[in-house]
Amino acid sequence: MNTLLRRARTPAKDYSDCSGCSLCLLVCPVWRSTRDLGMTARGRAKALQHGALAADIAPSIQSCSLCAACATVCPEDIDLVAMTLDLRRALAQSAAVPDLPTMTTARIAAAPTPSARVALLAGRALRERAGSLARVAALLGGAEAVATHLDNGADIALALESGLRIPAQRLEGFLAPLRPLQKIVVSDGLLLRHLHRWLPRSRIKSLGEALSSNTSVRRALRASDMYVIDARAYHADYERLVKYYDGLRRECGCSFNLDLQRIAIPAAAPGLGQTPEADDDGAQARWILQGRQVARIVVESLDERAVFERVSGLPVVHLADLADIGT
Repeated sequence: MNTLLRRARTPAKDYSDCSGCSLCLLVCPVWRSTRDLGMTARGRAKALQHGALAADIAPSIQSCSLCAACATVCPEDIDLVAMTLDLRRALAQSAAVPDLPTMTTARIAAAPTPSARVALLAGRALRERAGSLARVAALLGGAEAVATHLDNGADIALALESGLRIPAQRLEGFLAPLRPLQKIVVSDGLLLRHLHRWLPRSRIKSLGEALSSNTSVRRALRASDMYVIDARAYHADYERLVKYYDGLRRECGCSFNLDLQRIAIPAAAPGLGQTPEADDDGAQARWILQGRQVARIVVESLDERAVFERVSGLPVVHLADLADIGT
């Protein structure tokens, strides 16, 4: 049966279905830092089962990195990311937080050029590096084929993470230029998750998957590399991507942040209002590397490159740089 149809016919599971098995703790970066059950998906679900309101568990809701590793291992198949996002929306509503200020101003999204076939929705880190942005566009098909000037929905991604309401007009203005394009490449994993739902007929890929599909990039990967998958992007489509990355591992021989506990765990754990204890990215990166003998680290997310450079003492490169470095 088609996966989308199966999910549509299956009643969605929520916090009430949590059995308390604690498997989500194995992969939770906040649990690793705090060892506080209340700061985990299990803790939030159990608190809700016992009548807690969002305001009662606000620190836990805000500390979540939204990496979605917990949802991958949940035996009850609860969408734990959706649960946390719903709780953030409840917090925003209870505090009467307005829409994001940037959304109150009308925007005119640049239309793609007639020859453009691919939309590249680049995040802040990539946009701030003009050379990297141009190189990524070249790897995805070239300047004429790849539209890099489109509205990248950064404020929409922030609203999703914050729990703020997205005005329908703003959302439609963002989506309209994307619909005619053959492919959409997204660097923000949380935005990617929602684009799959908003544009079900579009071909949407994460930046990491799109770049690692390039022949010159794949040829440059070495068996001695540690390949760090962007966690949010992976978990937005993990049922398909686990097979994709398994094939990439067999072809290139490199190791990945994919094992029993490190299921595409993020090195940098983004999140709004995180507690200081949960924000030790250096410790998280060292744990990802623990027990591995590698010569180089390859990252899908530019945000994680600086973290690994700080703690590893190894060369750290972004996927887009591999085509230039070669083997």
